[in-house]
Amino acid sequence: MAKNTFTLTDNRNGKSYEYDVLDGTRGPSVVDIRSFYKDSGMFTYDPGYTSTASCESKITFIDGENSELKYRGYDIADLAGKKSFLDVCFLLMRGELPTKEESQNFDLEIRHRSFLHEGIVKIFDAFPNHAHPMATLGSATMALATFYAEHLTLETEDDYKEMRRRIIAKIPTIAAMSYRNSIGVPPIYPDVDRYFTENFLYMLRAYPGGKMKNLGNGLSAEIKQIEVDALDAIFTLHADHEQNASTTTVRNVASTDAHPYVAIASGIAALWGASHGGANEKVMDQLKLIGDVKNVDMYIAKAKDKNDPFRLMGFGHRVYKSRDPRAEALKGLQDKLREELNLDSKLLDIAAAVEKAALSDEYFIKRGLYPNIDFYSGVILTALKIPVEMFTPIFVIGRTVGWITQWSELKQDPTSKIARPRQLYTGK
Repeated sequence: MAKNTFTLTDNRNGKSYEYDVLDGTRGPSVVDIRSFYKDSGMFTYDPGYTSTASCESKITFIDGENSELKYRGYDIADLAGKKSFLDVCFLLMRGELPTKEESQNFDLEIRHRSFLHEGIVKIFDAFPNHAHPMATLGSATMALATFYAEHLTLETEDDYKEMRRRIIAKIPTIAAMSYRNSIGVPPIYPDVDRYFTENFLYMLRAYPGGKMKNLGNGLSAEIKQIEVDALDAIFTLHADHEQNASTTTVRNVASTDAHPYVAIASGIAALWGASHGGANEKVMDQLKLIGDVKNVDMYIAKAKDKNDPFRLMGFGHRVYKSRDPRAEALKGLQDKLREELNLDSKLLDIAAAVEKAALSDEYFIKRGLYPNIDFYSGVILTALKIPVEMFTPIFVIGRTVGWITQWSELKQDPTSKIARPRQLYTGK
């Protein structure tokens, strides 16, 4: 029997089936069962794909047991807050961090590609006020396919590069306009003199005419560097996360030869779910529900009661069995923001009390229920005066580079096939 094979035996009839074991550079090996149905007449059964590797990838690696996340071999702790988000985008797409000249050229190109075709801008007029920004963001992204139809026939690496950079540049503009549309105020166009992340905050906050006015009550529309740095780190921490639900959705749609921007729009739709990108909104809703620091112990007890439907949002993770490395980075960022911006928020106090209570409780420790990225990102975005309804669009801005890089990897893989799972039929 070959050493690098795996044998499956059907105990009903004694038949055995032998399959190759494929080893990656890191992580679990996989059993190549692509011919299993042809060989045995049976399917494997894996709801939620918890034990299924759906593709081969060179982009992101996660070790959930050891709280490890790497982009192209670089540990997330060496990127978030230490390299600009655009440099991380370059890394994900090209496989290496840019040189100083490459970084400057990439930044300049993204600034000039951030403008939208006026036809896209006019689409926002058709949406009602108070529409959730995720709905208009997804719709406007889908509409990009009508303005850049030539991307159905990408042939050269330059074609791929232009397509990727265009979508990365335009998503923040669409997101900002989606928010401003939802509150019934005029859109703000990009400012090419501003860096990617500062530009997004500018388009979100500025008054018509691009003026940054005093907001009253001691608040200022001025964009501080620490705010840019914090949001830039959040974008980096969200940039890619292996084969999660939205990335798998993007890859599945890509496998049908759909337009790349249609695939990205499908990722936006998948990310909107409360169990995925919408989780940080739920964290803030729950902190408001707790209402006061004095109520924290009561809600911690409710979370531990198996007969109580209450579940503590922002704790635990499907992949990470102990600490979420992204949350570790955000924890330090949250503390720094609170100190430098002199924040005094009741919600921040409640969040700190919840964190302290959970991290000292044996129930949570034993089950590996540590704060995840959604717990800290929601609190930090609140500190940055980002409206709750924009939490998930900000996730989209960060994740777009991961989606489009995963899309490109699949499209350039000669072995890729259209996604077509099977089922266990139990109906009439």
